[in-house]
Order: sequence, then C-alpha cells, then structure tokens
Amino acid sequence: MSVRPEPFGALTQTHHVRPSTSLGRNETAANAKNEELKKAAEAFEAIFMRQMIGSMRQANLGEELFGSRATEQFRDMQDAKLAESMAKTGSFGIAELLLAQFGGTEGKK
Repeated sequence: MSVRPEPFGALTQTHHVRPSTSLGRNETAANAKNEELKKAAEAFEAIFMRQMIGSMRQANLGEELFGSRATEQFRDMQDAKLAESMAKTGSFGIAELLLAQFGGTEGKK
C-alpha cells in the first residue's frame, strides 16, 4: 500500500474553517458563575443579618408581658424575612464586599 501526499493547497486553506464559539460559552459560564456567586453572597448576608437580629432580640431588658413560645416563633419568622429583605436591598454591603473579594465582576445592583 502506498501513501500519497495531500496536494499543497489542501492543508493550507483555512478560509472555510468557522471561527470558534468557545469565547461565547466561556462568557456564558462566567455570567452563570457570577450569578451563582451573587446569590450565595446575598444568602450569606441574610444569614449574617438574621444572626445579628437574633442577638439583638436576646438583649431585651425585661420579660415580655404576653410572651409565649408562639410569639417567639412568629418573631423568628419575622426576623428571617426582615434579614432576607435587608440582604436583597444590599443596605449593609456585605454581599457586595464578598463579590469583590471572591471575583464577582458585579458590584452594587
């Protein structure tokens, strides 16, 4: 069996090759990673705020007049929602600092 070399022009013609679209995929992956990082940073800020609010609640000066376990549970749920809304508005800036620290390109909303 004999091997025939390819014609000279067969290997050098590259004008028919389509450009790679891997850059677009990389940008999409980077955007997805930044969105995931943003969600994690906001979740961390919400947890941090929740812990801070809980600590503030424990520092009450006296016993409540109508205090009960149900009231405590409701207050805990209220504190969790308050912490989530505070984290979403970014008023404390913890999520923004985390994004800057861990490489997120987005700063404030």
